[in-house]
Amino acid sequence: METIGPEQLKQLVDETRVAGCGVERTLRVLDGKWATLVVRELLSGPKRFGELRAAVGTPSAKTLTDRLRSLEHQGILTRTVHAEVPPRVVYELTERGHSLGGILHAMLVWGEANPA
Repeated sequence: METIGPEQLKQLVDETRVAGCGVERTLRVLDGKWATLVVRELLSGPKRFGELRAAVGTPSAKTLTDRLRSLEHQGILTRTVHAEVPPRVVYELTERGHSLGGILHAMLVWGEANPA
């Protein structure tokens, strides 16, 4: 991961002090553990509700539903209902959702370099 120098760091801090800055907007999208993990899982392709729930660590159905609705509302993912019996619902990242891949990759690199 690229490190930034003191001048770049000062500029970053100055630019992110304002309300509604890019950092704040990104954090609103990736609000909480479950939203971030849902995006991570969907980066590899479309998934059904049960697949997502098992992959991210079994949040309650209500919590996961709330996060999926929020991400859908923000244009990060789409929810497609297939007219089958039983109905099949598939979640998939939009182009906007896929654009979060670089952010998650940076988080992965940092997390591996800085174990808890």
